[in-house]
Order: sequence, then structure tokens, then C-alpha cells
Amino acid sequence: MINIQKKIRLDQYTTFKIGGPADFFVAITSLADLQEALSWAQKNKQNILFLGGGSNTLISDRGFRGLVIKNEISGIELVRENAKAVWLKAQSGEWWSSLVNHAVLHNYYGAENLFLIPGTVGAAPMQNIGAYGVELKDVFCSLEAVEIRTGKLKKFNKADCDFGYRYSIFKGKLKHKYFIYSVTLKLNKTPKFKLDYGDIQKTLAEKKIINPNAREVVSVIMEIRNSKLPNPSVLPNAGSFFKNSEISLAALKKLQKKFPDVKFFPATKGVKVPAGWLIEQCGFKGKVIGKVGIHEKQALVLVNYGGAKASQVINLADKIMTCVRSKFGLKLECEINYIE
Repeated sequence: MINIQKKIRLDQYTTFKIGGPADFFVAITSLADLQEALSWAQKNKQNILFLGGGSNTLISDRGFRGLVIKNEISGIELVRENAKAVWLKAQSGEWWSSLVNHAVLHNYYGAENLFLIPGTVGAAPMQNIGAYGVELKDVFCSLEAVEIRTGKLKKFNKADCDFGYRYSIFKGKLKHKYFIYSVTLKLNKTPKFKLDYGDIQKTLAEKKIINPNAREVVSVIMEIRNSKLPNPSVLPNAGSFFKNSEISLAALKKLQKKFPDVKFFPATKGVKVPAGWLIEQCGFKGKVIGKVGIHEKQALVLVNYGGAKASQVINLADKIMTCVRSKFGLKLECEINYIE
């Protein structure tokens, strides 16, 4: 039997530590709990908001008018293996880094570069999380999702998910229609590390590590992330606030005429211009306005310095986007989910 509570503040459930109260709130630990919560919401004509780890999320100051379902369904199991690979299935309320760490401890390879991305397993396919040259789709096999309208469980293969840059069908055509219940990864039994992105190779060289193992790669990833990104438990934030700008090669050449030192890296179509670089060129890096600001080491991260309101964060984000559009002619897109 689920326990539905009233007027629960949501700031305590997000890494930004921002958000007003929910009309109704329930924590679930099983599929049966979920189906009961969905049935209750339908009978009582309530809107639904799912919360996992609360990262990548900004909730409005007015809170949420409806039922917030906090996902605490956990568990990891080996469901299949052959001579070359294993298939790991994790429940959607499991912490993402716990899944990566589980794989590393059992010598299952492929997800190392995704270590320390905040949030739960269920959030990973929603926006096809990625870091250091690896995306979820590179190790993804399938997922199970519950249709919100009917409560029925459905399986989605990789092709069904329509993965793109920080995108999946669950952010597009199927947005608000499914609850991701479990995710299955296909991982290798032999290592094939991707070390040519960011400072990974450089950091390994500094440590005199020539042939790293998975634990060493994860250790380096953790060191790099901690040196550049603020810990949400110390400085509340939602991770990367903006997506990198994807532009064509023709657009890049045009941009280079005015900004010869523009940073970029290859993308599936054209190139990506780092949003952090664009924001830094606009003079926002390290800037503090009232109780919100841009982190001094990573311009992609907006920070709550204590008691900030969602409206203040949005105002700052608007100023940043306006400046980037005016200076570079590029439109920044928010990566975080803003719940109004």
C-alpha cells in the first residue's frame, strides 16, 4: 500500500535545492507501487511528475500541481552472457554511478567514461547521457517502460529509442507517456577503452599509467570531473545547464572568420561548439548575481549559492542565451528540465 503525502517541498529532492511544494508526493519501490500510484492519479485527475535523483532538473518556485512520484526502485542483475559480452539489467531507481561501478568491479567494459554522471539509471536513456566521447547508446541494449495511461509494461530496443545528442524518443514523441522501469546494457568482457577525449590521456600520462585497467580509467574520470565540476552536495547545481551548439561545417567556417580561435570538435553532422566556451567568451564564467551564479571552473554549470529561486536561475540563463545569440549568432539550448 503506497503512502501518498501532501504539500511536500521538492527542493530537498533536487540537486539544485530549488523548488516549491508538491500537492501530493509518493515514494515507490516496486512495479506494483508504480501501478497503484498511476491508478490513484487517474482516479483523482492529478498531473504526474516523476523524480529520480533530482539532477538535471529545475523545479519552479510554485512547486508542482499534482502527484510527484519519487522513483526508488533499485536492483542490478546479470541477465545474459556469452564468450564476448554480458547483459546487465538495472532498475530505473538505481544510481547510475552504482551501475557503472558494479560493471567495473565485475570486469565488464564499455561504460567507464560515464562514471560519476549524477542521477538514476532511468534518467540515462531519457536524454542519452554522455561524457568523454561515450554516450549511453554505445552500451545500450534495451529498456522496459510502463505506459502511463494503461500501466502496461513495454520493451524498447535501441532503434525504438531514436537516440540523438542528449535526446531520445522519450523527450520527443513519447514525452510524458512512459515511465522507464529498467535498462539493460550490453558490456564487453575484454577492455577497449576510449581515452582520446578531454584530459584522460594527459592525466594517465601524468600518473605514468601506460596500460590502464578499468578501475584506473574510472579513477581518472572521477579526478577530472571533480576538478572541473562542483559537487552538488557542496554547491547545489543541476549539472550542465546548456547543450553544446551543433552547427554545420559551413557555419563553422563563417564563424571562424570572426572568431579564429573558436573551439569545436567533430559531431555526427558537422561540429559541436562547446557551450562553456561560448559562455566564457561572453564574460559570464565565475559571475555571481545575487544568490545564483556561473561556476568559476565550468561555465556550463549554474550554481545555487544559497536560497536561490528558480526565477533567478531562469533570468540568468536568459541573459546568457541572449548574449551568446548576440555575440555569435548561435542559439543555446537548455539541457536541464524545467518543471513549471
